[in-house]
Amino acid sequence: MAKAFTPHGRHLIAGDWVGTEAVFRSEPAHGAAHDFSVGTVEIVDQACRAAEVAFWSYGATSRAERAVFLTAIADEIEARGEAITSIGSSETGLPEARLDGERGRTTGQLRLFARHILSGDYLDRRRDPALPDRRPLPRPDIRLVQRPVGPVAVFGASNFPLAFSTAGGDTAAALAAGCPVVVKGHSAHPGTGEIVAEAIRAAILRTGVHPGAFSLIQGGRRDVGTALVTHPLIRAVGFTGSLAGGRALFDLCCSRPDPIPFFGELGSVNPMFLLPAALGARGAEIARGWAASLTMGAGQFCTNPGIAVLIEGPDADAFADAATAALEPVGAQVMLTDGIAAAYRQGRDRIAGTEGVQAVLTSMCDLRTATPYLFATTGAAWLANHALGEEVFGPLGLIVRVKDAAEMEAVARSLQGQLTCTLHLDAADAELGRRLMPILERKAGRVLANGFPTGVEVCDAMVHGGPYPASTNFGHTSVGTLSIRRFLRPVCYQNMPENLLPDDLR
Repeated sequence: MAKAFTPHGRHLIAGDWVGTEAVFRSEPAHGAAHDFSVGTVEIVDQACRAAEVAFWSYGATSRAERAVFLTAIADEIEARGEAITSIGSSETGLPEARLDGERGRTTGQLRLFARHILSGDYLDRRRDPALPDRRPLPRPDIRLVQRPVGPVAVFGASNFPLAFSTAGGDTAAALAAGCPVVVKGHSAHPGTGEIVAEAIRAAILRTGVHPGAFSLIQGGRRDVGTALVTHPLIRAVGFTGSLAGGRALFDLCCSRPDPIPFFGELGSVNPMFLLPAALGARGAEIARGWAASLTMGAGQFCTNPGIAVLIEGPDADAFADAATAALEPVGAQVMLTDGIAAAYRQGRDRIAGTEGVQAVLTSMCDLRTATPYLFATTGAAWLANHALGEEVFGPLGLIVRVKDAAEMEAVARSLQGQLTCTLHLDAADAELGRRLMPILERKAGRVLANGFPTGVEVCDAMVHGGPYPASTNFGHTSVGTLSIRRFLRPVCYQNMPENLLPDDLR
Protein backbone atom coordinates (compact mmCIF):
# COMPACT_ATOMS: atom_id res chain seq x y z
CA MET A 1 0.00 0.00 0.00
CA ALA A 2 1.54 3.31 -1.10
CA LYS A 3 2.14 5.88 1.60
CA ALA A 4 -0.18 8.87 1.44
CA PHE A 5 1.15 12.35 0.77
CA THR A 6 -1.02 15.40 1.20
CA PRO A 7 0.53 18.54 -0.32
CA HIS A 8 0.46 21.76 1.66
CA GLY A 9 0.59 23.75 -1.59
CA ARG A 10 3.32 26.29 -0.81
CA HIS A 11 6.45 27.41 -2.63
CA LEU A 12 9.89 26.49 -1.31
CA ILE A 13 11.98 29.66 -1.19
CA ALA A 14 15.49 29.34 0.26
CA GLY A 15 14.51 26.68 2.79
CA ASP A 16 11.15 28.15 3.82
CA TRP A 17 7.68 27.07 2.69
CA VAL A 18 5.97 30.26 1.57
CA GLY A 19 2.32 30.72 0.65
CA THR A 20 0.72 33.33 -1.59
CA GLU A 21 -2.81 34.66 -1.54
CA ALA A 22 -4.03 33.33 -4.88
CA VAL A 23 -4.30 29.56 -5.40
CA PHE A 24 -4.88 27.15 -8.24
CA ARG A 25 -6.34 23.66 -8.02
CA SER A 26 -4.58 20.67 -9.49
CA GLU A 27 -6.35 18.58 -12.14
CA PRO A 28 -5.35 14.99 -11.38
CA ALA A 29 -6.11 12.10 -13.71
CA HIS A 30 -7.61 10.34 -10.69
CA GLY A 31 -7.76 10.91 -6.96
CA ALA A 32 -8.13 14.09 -4.93
CA ALA A 33 -7.35 17.57 -6.25
CA HIS A 34 -5.34 19.97 -4.08
CA ASP A 35 -4.87 23.72 -3.86
CA PHE A 36 -1.46 25.28 -4.55
CA SER A 37 -0.18 28.81 -4.13
CA VAL A 38 0.22 30.75 -7.34
CA GLY A 39 3.67 32.08 -8.13
CA THR A 40 4.17 35.83 -8.34
CA VAL A 41 6.81 38.20 -9.66
CA GLU A 42 7.69 39.03 -6.04
CA ILE A 43 8.24 35.37 -5.21
CA VAL A 44 10.50 35.06 -8.25
CA ASP A 45 12.56 38.00 -7.04
CA GLN A 46 12.93 36.49 -3.56
CA ALA A 47 14.08 33.17 -4.98
CA CYS A 48 16.57 34.74 -7.40
CA ARG A 49 18.07 36.99 -4.72
CA ALA A 50 18.45 34.01 -2.40
CA ALA A 51 20.13 32.06 -5.21
CA GLU A 52 22.61 34.87 -5.79
CA VAL A 53 23.50 34.99 -2.09
CA ALA A 54 23.90 31.20 -2.08
CA PHE A 55 26.16 31.27 -5.12
CA TRP A 56 29.01 32.92 -3.21
CA SER A 57 29.29 29.83 -1.01
CA TYR A 58 27.76 27.08 -3.15
CA GLY A 59 29.75 28.05 -6.23
CA ALA A 60 32.93 27.71 -4.14
CA THR A 61 32.12 24.26 -2.72
CA SER A 62 34.46 21.44 -3.55
CA ARG A 63 33.54 18.73 -6.01
CA ALA A 64 33.44 16.29 -3.10
CA GLU A 65 30.96 18.47 -1.21
CA ARG A 66 28.67 18.76 -4.22
CA ALA A 67 28.88 15.01 -4.82
CA VAL A 68 27.73 14.41 -1.25
CA PHE A 69 24.84 16.84 -1.78
CA LEU A 70 23.72 15.19 -5.04
CA THR A 71 23.87 11.77 -3.42
CA ALA A 72 21.87 13.03 -0.43
CA ILE A 73 19.14 14.31 -2.78
CA ALA A 74 18.98 10.86 -4.38
CA ASP A 75 18.74 9.22 -0.95
CA GLU A 76 15.94 11.53 0.16
CA ILE A 77 13.97 10.94 -3.06
CA GLU A 78 14.26 7.20 -2.58
CA ALA A 79 13.13 7.51 1.04
CA ARG A 80 9.88 9.02 -0.29
CA GLY A 81 9.60 6.60 -3.18
CA GLU A 82 6.16 5.13 -2.54
CA ALA A 83 4.59 8.51 -1.82
CA ILE A 84 6.17 10.04 -4.93
CA THR A 85 4.80 7.24 -7.10
CA SER A 86 1.35 7.54 -5.55
CA ILE A 87 0.86 11.25 -6.09
CA GLY A 88 2.70 11.20 -9.43
CA SER A 89 0.36 8.55 -10.79
CA SER A 90 -2.67 10.42 -9.47
CA GLU A 91 -1.65 13.70 -11.05
CA THR A 92 -0.42 12.46 -14.44
CA GLY A 93 -2.25 9.19 -15.06
CA LEU A 94 1.09 7.49 -15.71
CA PRO A 95 1.25 3.88 -14.48
CA GLU A 96 3.09 3.18 -11.25
CA ALA A 97 5.70 1.03 -13.01
CA ARG A 98 6.61 3.91 -15.33
CA LEU A 99 6.97 6.30 -12.38
CA ASP A 100 9.06 3.81 -10.40
CA GLY A 101 11.38 3.54 -13.40
CA GLU A 102 11.53 7.29 -13.86
CA ARG A 103 12.35 7.76 -10.19
CA GLY A 104 15.21 5.29 -10.59
CA ARG A 105 16.44 7.19 -13.60
CA THR A 106 16.30 10.45 -11.62
CA THR A 107 18.24 9.14 -8.63
CA GLY A 108 20.64 7.26 -10.89
CA GLN A 109 21.33 10.47 -12.79
CA LEU A 110 22.09 12.33 -9.55
CA ARG A 111 24.54 9.62 -8.50
CA LEU A 112 26.12 9.47 -11.95
CA PHE A 113 26.75 13.21 -11.87
CA ALA A 114 28.20 12.92 -8.36
CA ARG A 115 30.71 10.31 -9.57
CA HIS A 116 31.46 12.27 -12.72
CA ILE A 117 32.38 15.53 -11.03
CA LEU A 118 34.64 13.72 -8.55
CA SER A 119 36.91 12.72 -11.45
CA GLY A 120 37.29 16.37 -12.49
CA ASP A 121 37.53 15.53 -16.21
CA TYR A 122 34.56 17.78 -17.03
CA LEU A 123 36.58 20.82 -15.94
CA ASP A 124 38.78 20.58 -19.08
CA ARG A 125 41.78 21.85 -17.10
CA ARG A 126 44.64 23.12 -19.25
CA ARG A 127 48.02 24.68 -18.54
CA ASP A 128 50.68 26.30 -20.66
CA PRO A 129 53.68 26.74 -18.32
CA ALA A 130 55.65 29.94 -18.36
CA LEU A 131 58.56 30.21 -20.82
CA PRO A 132 60.58 33.09 -19.37
CA ASP A 133 63.49 32.55 -21.75
CA ARG A 134 61.41 32.43 -24.93
CA ARG A 135 62.45 34.93 -27.61
CA PRO A 136 61.53 37.45 -28.81
CA LEU A 137 58.99 37.55 -25.92
CA PRO A 138 58.61 35.37 -22.85
CA ARG A 139 55.37 33.45 -22.31
CA PRO A 140 53.44 33.86 -19.06
CA ASP A 141 52.01 30.95 -17.08
CA ILE A 142 48.47 30.39 -18.41
CA ARG A 143 45.88 28.05 -16.94
CA LEU A 144 42.24 27.34 -17.78
CA VAL A 145 39.36 25.75 -15.90
CA GLN A 146 35.58 25.68 -16.18
CA ARG A 147 33.74 27.73 -13.54
CA PRO A 148 30.01 27.85 -12.63
CA VAL A 149 28.00 30.62 -14.29
CA GLY A 150 25.71 31.55 -11.37
CA PRO A 151 22.00 31.06 -10.59
CA VAL A 152 20.10 28.95 -13.15
CA ALA A 153 16.36 28.92 -13.90
CA VAL A 154 14.79 25.54 -14.71
CA PHE A 155 11.32 24.91 -16.14
CA GLY A 156 9.72 21.58 -15.25
CA ALA A 157 8.43 19.42 -18.11
CA SER A 158 4.88 18.12 -18.41
CA ASN A 159 5.76 14.64 -19.67
CA PHE A 160 8.47 13.71 -17.16
CA PRO A 161 7.32 14.66 -13.63
CA LEU A 162 10.60 13.38 -12.18
CA ALA A 163 13.42 13.00 -14.72
CA PHE A 164 12.91 16.41 -16.38
CA SER A 165 11.32 18.36 -13.57
CA THR A 166 12.10 19.45 -10.00
CA ALA A 167 15.22 17.34 -9.43
CA GLY A 168 15.61 16.23 -13.05
CA GLY A 169 18.39 16.57 -15.54
CA ASP A 170 18.67 20.36 -15.74
CA THR A 171 18.57 20.79 -11.97
CA ALA A 172 21.05 17.98 -11.36
CA ALA A 173 23.44 19.34 -14.01
CA ALA A 174 23.32 22.88 -12.64
CA LEU A 175 23.83 21.75 -9.04
CA ALA A 176 26.72 19.51 -10.14
CA ALA A 177 28.32 22.51 -11.85
CA GLY A 178 28.05 24.61 -8.68
CA CYS A 179 25.05 26.71 -9.70
CA PRO A 180 22.03 27.40 -7.45
CA VAL A 181 18.69 26.57 -9.10
CA VAL A 182 15.27 28.23 -9.18
CA VAL A 183 12.68 25.79 -10.54
CA LYS A 184 9.41 26.88 -12.11
CA GLY A 185 7.29 23.79 -11.43
CA HIS A 186 4.86 22.47 -14.01
CA SER A 187 1.22 22.87 -13.05
CA ALA A 188 0.41 19.39 -14.43
CA HIS A 189 2.04 17.77 -11.39
CA PRO A 190 2.52 20.30 -8.58
CA GLY A 191 2.17 17.76 -5.77
CA THR A 192 4.94 15.64 -7.26
CA GLY A 193 7.07 18.76 -7.52
CA GLU A 194 6.40 19.60 -3.89
CA ILE A 195 7.39 16.22 -2.47
CA VAL A 196 10.60 16.18 -4.53
CA ALA A 197 11.37 19.72 -3.34
CA GLU A 198 10.85 18.41 0.19
CA ALA A 199 13.51 15.79 -0.53
CA ILE A 200 15.96 18.44 -1.78
CA ARG A 201 15.29 20.57 1.30
CA ALA A 202 16.03 17.58 3.53
CA ALA A 203 19.32 17.03 1.67
CA ILE A 204 20.21 20.70 2.19
CA LEU A 205 19.61 20.35 5.93
CA ARG A 206 21.67 17.13 6.04
CA THR A 207 24.68 18.52 4.19
CA GLY A 208 24.75 22.15 5.32
CA VAL A 209 24.39 23.57 1.82
CA HIS A 210 23.12 27.17 1.70
CA PRO A 211 19.30 26.97 1.51
CA GLY A 212 19.23 29.50 -1.32
CA ALA A 213 20.83 26.86 -3.56
CA PHE A 214 17.36 25.58 -4.44
CA SER A 215 13.88 27.11 -4.68
CA LEU A 216 10.62 25.85 -6.19
CA ILE A 217 7.94 28.22 -7.50
CA GLN A 218 4.53 26.71 -8.24
CA GLY A 219 1.96 27.85 -10.77
CA GLY A 220 1.73 31.38 -12.06
CA ARG A 221 0.90 32.78 -15.45
CA ARG A 222 3.16 33.99 -18.21
CA ASP A 223 4.35 36.92 -16.08
CA VAL A 224 6.05 34.50 -13.66
CA GLY A 225 8.02 32.74 -16.40
CA THR A 226 8.89 36.09 -17.96
CA ALA A 227 10.08 37.47 -14.61
CA LEU A 228 12.25 34.40 -14.06
CA VAL A 229 14.11 34.39 -17.39
CA THR A 230 14.53 38.18 -17.39
CA HIS A 231 15.64 38.50 -13.77
CA PRO A 232 19.07 40.14 -13.81
CA LEU A 233 20.54 37.60 -11.37
CA ILE A 234 19.65 34.54 -13.52
CA ARG A 235 22.61 33.53 -15.69
CA ALA A 236 21.18 30.61 -17.75
CA VAL A 237 17.88 28.80 -18.37
CA GLY A 238 17.05 25.11 -18.84
CA PHE A 239 13.75 24.22 -20.50
CA THR A 240 11.97 21.15 -21.86
CA GLY A 241 8.63 21.75 -23.53
CA SER A 242 6.77 22.98 -26.58
CA LEU A 243 8.30 24.80 -29.52
CA ALA A 244 6.01 27.82 -29.05
CA GLY A 245 6.64 28.16 -25.33
CA GLY A 246 10.36 27.55 -25.63
CA ARG A 247 10.77 29.98 -28.50
CA ALA A 248 9.00 32.72 -26.51
CA LEU A 249 11.35 32.23 -23.55
CA PHE A 250 14.38 31.98 -25.85
CA ASP A 251 13.50 35.32 -27.41
CA LEU A 252 13.16 36.87 -23.95
CA CYS A 253 16.62 35.60 -22.98
CA CYS A 254 18.09 37.08 -26.15
CA SER A 255 16.35 40.45 -25.72
CA ARG A 256 17.61 41.06 -22.17
CA PRO A 257 20.04 43.96 -21.71
CA ASP A 258 22.52 41.18 -20.85
CA PRO A 259 21.51 38.18 -23.01
CA ILE A 260 21.90 34.79 -21.37
CA PRO A 261 22.01 31.25 -22.80
CA PHE A 262 18.70 29.43 -23.13
CA PHE A 263 19.05 25.66 -23.29
CA GLY A 264 15.68 24.60 -24.65
CA GLU A 265 14.77 21.08 -25.75
CA LEU A 266 11.72 21.64 -27.93
CA GLY A 267 10.75 18.29 -29.44
CA SER A 268 11.10 16.44 -32.72
CA VAL A 269 9.36 14.03 -35.10
CA ASN A 270 12.34 11.61 -34.97
CA PRO A 271 12.07 10.11 -38.46
CA MET A 272 12.97 6.52 -39.24
CA PHE A 273 14.38 5.53 -42.65
CA LEU A 274 13.63 1.92 -43.59
CA LEU A 275 16.11 0.81 -46.26
CA PRO A 276 15.04 -1.74 -48.87
CA ALA A 277 16.82 -4.91 -47.75
CA ALA A 278 15.80 -4.47 -44.11
CA LEU A 279 12.24 -3.63 -45.15
CA GLY A 280 11.97 -6.75 -47.28
CA ALA A 281 13.57 -9.09 -44.74
CA ARG A 282 11.90 -7.90 -41.52
CA GLY A 283 9.40 -5.18 -42.32
CA ALA A 284 6.67 -6.74 -40.17
CA GLU A 285 9.02 -7.00 -37.19
CA ILE A 286 10.04 -3.35 -37.57
CA ALA A 287 6.38 -2.36 -37.89
CA ARG A 288 5.51 -4.07 -34.62
CA GLY A 289 8.43 -2.41 -32.88
CA TRP A 290 7.40 0.94 -34.30
CA ALA A 291 3.84 0.52 -33.07
CA ALA A 292 5.08 -0.29 -29.57
CA SER A 293 7.42 2.72 -29.55
CA LEU A 294 4.78 5.01 -31.05
CA THR A 295 2.20 4.21 -28.37
CA MET A 296 4.48 3.87 -25.34
CA GLY A 297 3.27 6.30 -22.68
CA ALA A 298 0.52 7.49 -25.02
CA GLY A 299 3.26 8.75 -27.33
CA GLN A 300 4.17 11.52 -24.89
CA PHE A 301 7.93 11.38 -25.44
CA CYS A 302 10.03 13.98 -27.20
CA THR A 303 11.81 11.07 -28.92
CA ASN A 304 8.61 9.46 -30.19
CA PRO A 305 9.35 8.21 -33.76
CA GLY A 306 6.42 9.78 -35.59
CA ILE A 307 7.64 9.38 -39.19
CA ALA A 308 8.55 6.26 -41.18
CA VAL A 309 10.16 6.83 -44.60
CA LEU A 310 10.34 3.90 -47.03
CA ILE A 311 10.40 3.19 -50.76
CA GLU A 312 6.99 2.44 -52.28
CA GLY A 313 6.08 -1.06 -53.38
CA PRO A 314 4.76 -4.37 -52.00
CA ASP A 315 7.15 -4.34 -49.03
CA ALA A 316 5.96 -0.84 -48.07
CA ASP A 317 2.34 -2.01 -48.30
CA ALA A 318 3.12 -5.03 -46.10
CA PHE A 319 4.78 -2.73 -43.57
CA ALA A 320 1.69 -0.50 -43.43
CA ASP A 321 -0.54 -3.55 -42.96
CA ALA A 322 1.64 -4.89 -40.14
CA ALA A 323 1.76 -1.50 -38.41
CA THR A 324 -2.02 -1.20 -38.67
CA ALA A 325 -2.51 -4.66 -37.21
CA ALA A 326 -0.20 -3.83 -34.30
CA LEU A 327 -1.86 -0.48 -33.57
CA GLU A 328 -5.51 -1.58 -33.84
CA PRO A 329 -5.69 -3.40 -30.48
CA VAL A 330 -4.15 -0.50 -28.56
CA GLY A 331 -6.82 1.05 -26.37
CA ALA A 332 -7.32 4.58 -25.13
CA GLN A 333 -4.61 5.90 -22.81
CA VAL A 334 -4.89 8.78 -20.36
CA MET A 335 -2.81 11.80 -21.38
CA LEU A 336 -0.95 14.04 -18.98
CA THR A 337 -3.36 16.98 -19.14
CA ASP A 338 -6.59 17.99 -20.81
CA GLY A 339 -4.62 20.58 -22.78
CA ILE A 340 -2.18 18.01 -24.15
CA ALA A 341 -5.09 15.77 -25.15
CA ALA A 342 -6.79 18.65 -26.94
CA ALA A 343 -3.55 19.55 -28.73
CA TYR A 344 -3.20 15.92 -29.85
CA ARG A 345 -6.63 15.97 -31.45
CA GLN A 346 -5.82 19.28 -33.15
CA GLY A 347 -2.61 17.77 -34.54
CA ARG A 348 -4.53 14.73 -35.76
CA ASP A 349 -7.03 16.96 -37.54
CA ARG A 350 -4.24 19.02 -39.10
CA ILE A 351 -2.54 15.94 -40.54
CA ALA A 352 -5.84 14.39 -41.68
CA GLY A 353 -6.83 17.59 -43.47
CA THR A 354 -3.56 18.01 -45.37
CA GLU A 355 -3.65 17.48 -49.11
CA GLY A 356 -2.00 14.26 -50.20
CA VAL A 357 -2.50 12.49 -46.84
CA GLN A 358 -4.59 9.31 -46.55
CA ALA A 359 -5.92 7.79 -43.34
CA VAL A 360 -4.64 4.26 -42.73
CA LEU A 361 -5.98 3.75 -39.20
CA THR A 362 -8.49 5.98 -37.45
CA SER A 363 -10.00 5.71 -33.99
CA MET A 364 -12.01 7.72 -31.50
CA CYS A 365 -10.61 9.65 -28.57
CA ASP A 366 -11.99 12.46 -26.44
CA LEU A 367 -11.58 14.21 -23.11
CA ARG A 368 -8.16 13.28 -21.66
CA THR A 369 -7.53 10.11 -23.63
CA ALA A 370 -5.51 9.30 -26.73
CA THR A 371 -5.85 6.47 -29.23
CA PRO A 372 -3.43 5.72 -32.09
CA TYR A 373 -3.79 7.12 -35.60
CA LEU A 374 -1.84 6.16 -38.69
CA PHE A 375 -1.63 8.18 -41.90
CA ALA A 376 0.29 7.84 -45.15
CA THR A 377 1.57 10.27 -47.75
CA THR A 378 4.01 10.41 -50.64
CA GLY A 379 7.50 11.80 -50.79
CA ALA A 380 6.30 14.47 -53.21
CA ALA A 381 3.52 15.58 -50.85
CA TRP A 382 5.97 15.69 -47.94
CA LEU A 383 8.42 17.84 -49.89
CA ALA A 384 5.60 20.18 -50.93
CA ASN A 385 4.26 20.72 -47.41
CA HIS A 386 6.71 21.29 -44.56
CA ALA A 387 3.83 21.33 -42.07
CA LEU A 388 3.83 17.53 -42.27
CA GLY A 389 7.15 17.65 -40.41
CA GLU A 390 5.68 19.42 -37.37
CA GLU A 391 5.41 17.37 -34.20
CA VAL A 392 2.13 15.84 -33.07
CA PHE A 393 2.60 15.03 -29.40
CA GLY A 394 0.93 11.65 -28.99
CA PRO A 395 0.58 8.20 -30.60
CA LEU A 396 0.25 9.31 -34.23
CA GLY A 397 2.35 7.90 -37.05
CA LEU A 398 2.89 9.04 -40.62
CA ILE A 399 4.24 6.74 -43.33
CA VAL A 400 6.05 8.57 -46.14
CA ARG A 401 6.30 6.46 -49.30
CA VAL A 402 9.07 7.72 -51.58
CA LYS A 403 9.64 6.72 -55.22
CA ASP A 404 13.27 5.71 -54.91
CA ALA A 405 16.51 6.19 -52.98
CA ALA A 406 17.05 9.64 -54.47
CA GLU A 407 13.69 10.85 -53.17
CA MET A 408 14.48 9.30 -49.77
CA GLU A 409 17.64 11.43 -49.69
CA ALA A 410 15.58 14.48 -50.65
CA VAL A 411 13.20 13.84 -47.76
CA ALA A 412 16.18 13.54 -45.41
CA ARG A 413 17.63 16.82 -46.66
CA SER A 414 14.27 18.55 -46.15
CA LEU A 415 14.12 17.74 -42.44
CA GLN A 416 14.35 20.39 -39.78
CA GLY A 417 16.61 19.76 -36.79
CA GLN A 418 15.79 16.55 -34.93
CA LEU A 419 16.64 14.98 -31.61
CA THR A 420 17.04 11.62 -33.37
CA CYS A 421 17.09 9.98 -36.77
CA THR A 422 17.00 6.20 -37.21
CA LEU A 423 18.22 3.89 -39.96
CA HIS A 424 16.76 0.39 -40.27
CA LEU A 425 19.19 -1.42 -42.53
CA ASP A 426 20.77 -4.77 -43.33
CA ALA A 427 24.19 -5.48 -44.84
CA ALA A 428 22.86 -5.07 -48.40
CA ASP A 429 21.71 -1.52 -47.52
CA ALA A 430 25.20 -0.28 -46.64
CA GLU A 431 25.69 1.87 -49.75
CA LEU A 432 22.42 3.78 -49.26
CA GLY A 433 23.16 4.01 -45.56
CA ARG A 434 26.51 5.65 -46.31
CA ARG A 435 24.77 8.18 -48.55
CA LEU A 436 22.23 9.03 -45.86
CA MET A 437 24.62 9.26 -42.91
CA PRO A 438 26.21 12.65 -43.75
CA ILE A 439 22.71 14.09 -44.09
CA LEU A 440 21.30 12.59 -40.91
CA GLU A 441 24.21 13.54 -38.70
CA ARG A 442 23.69 17.17 -39.78
CA LYS A 443 20.00 16.90 -38.91
CA ALA A 444 20.07 15.14 -35.51
CA GLY A 445 21.93 14.93 -32.23
CA ARG A 446 21.60 11.13 -32.09
CA VAL A 447 21.59 8.73 -35.05
CA LEU A 448 20.44 5.17 -34.39
CA ALA A 449 20.69 1.92 -36.33
CA ASN A 450 18.08 -0.84 -36.06
CA GLY A 451 16.39 0.41 -32.92
CA PHE A 452 13.82 2.86 -31.63
CA PRO A 453 14.71 6.21 -30.05
CA THR A 454 12.28 6.30 -27.12
CA GLY A 455 14.91 5.00 -24.70
CA VAL A 456 17.38 7.77 -23.79
CA GLU A 457 20.28 6.29 -21.83
CA VAL A 458 21.74 8.53 -19.12
CA CYS A 459 25.48 8.11 -19.63
CA ASP A 460 28.67 9.90 -20.64
CA ALA A 461 28.25 9.61 -24.42
CA MET A 462 24.53 10.46 -24.74
CA VAL A 463 23.43 13.50 -26.75
CA HIS A 464 19.85 14.64 -26.27
CA GLY A 465 19.65 17.73 -28.40
CA GLY A 466 20.09 18.72 -32.01
CA PRO A 467 19.83 21.55 -34.52
CA TYR A 468 16.93 23.98 -34.10
CA PRO A 469 14.03 23.44 -33.55
CA ALA A 470 14.96 20.23 -31.72
CA SER A 471 16.92 22.41 -29.33
CA THR A 472 18.03 26.01 -29.13
CA ASN A 473 21.71 25.22 -28.66
CA PHE A 474 23.03 22.44 -30.89
CA GLY A 475 26.38 22.36 -29.09
CA HIS A 476 24.94 20.90 -25.90
CA THR A 477 22.84 18.05 -24.53
CA SER A 478 20.16 17.92 -21.83
CA VAL A 479 20.89 14.27 -20.94
CA GLY A 480 24.17 12.69 -19.89
CA THR A 481 27.23 14.01 -18.10
CA LEU A 482 28.07 16.43 -20.91
CA SER A 483 24.94 18.37 -19.87
CA ILE A 484 26.85 19.77 -16.89
CA ARG A 485 28.98 21.83 -19.28
CA ARG A 486 25.96 24.00 -20.14
CA PHE A 487 26.25 25.73 -16.79
CA LEU A 488 30.00 26.34 -16.80
CA ARG A 489 32.19 28.87 -18.56
CA PRO A 490 35.95 28.81 -19.16
CA VAL A 491 38.12 31.19 -17.15
CA CYS A 492 41.79 31.74 -17.92
CA TYR A 493 44.34 32.66 -15.21
CA GLN A 494 47.61 34.33 -16.19
CA ASN A 495 50.58 34.41 -13.81
CA MET A 496 48.18 33.92 -10.91
CA PRO A 497 49.75 33.15 -7.52
CA GLU A 498 49.06 29.57 -6.50
CA ASN A 499 47.17 30.56 -3.35
CA LEU A 500 44.69 32.65 -5.37
CA LEU A 501 43.80 29.97 -7.90
CA PRO A 502 40.60 27.92 -7.62
CA ASP A 503 41.21 24.67 -5.77
CA ASP A 504 40.62 22.69 -8.95
CA LEU A 505 43.67 24.33 -10.56
CA ARG A 506 46.13 24.00 -7.70
